[in-house]
Amino acid sequence: MLTAALALVALPGLVGSRALDPVEPLPAGAFQPFTALAEAPRSIVSIGPLDDAHLSAGPLSVGAKMIERATPADPGPTARIGSTQPRVTSGSVRRPPRYTLSGEATFYDNGTTAMRLPRGTVVVICGRGSCIERVVNDYGPVKLSRVVDLYRPDFFAICGCPWFAGTTQVTVYVY
Repeated sequence: MLTAALALVALPGLVGSRALDPVEPLPAGAFQPFTALAEAPRSIVSIGPLDDAHLSAGPLSVGAKMIERATPADPGPTARIGSTQPRVTSGSVRRPPRYTLSGEATFYDNGTTAMRLPRGTVVVICGRGSCIERVVNDYGPVKLSRVVDLYRPDFFAICGCPWFAGTTQVTVYVY
């Protein structure tokens, strides 16, 4: 049995199977010429009459205008979609300050400084113009009448004063 199986694998031509032949082109003699008449009888035409979509209202002239009827645009939604919003309450999440300082402030180009407060202290500084929240990053000012020195843009944001002002009254809330 083993010998027969090996013979089938080793010698396929002898047992009746063949290897695949490459694809060969058909010879030109297999094709015969075909003649088609240019004037075919009308009975061969199988196209029926045109439907109404192909009918014309008249001939086109050189000056004729072509107008295409537009389809109406989709108007879209006609009302707003309602939604339920959560109830909003007013209030403040800021805790009360530990204490406040009042006095003069001036500008200093290297950040927010306060001689009486350690670095890293969060403060809210309010002037006539507005309030800002900052973190003290340096020690100063040297003059005892001044409570805080501010970065120049911060100074003019809370000052509410003209550009040539040097000092302003502030209240510092220490947190």
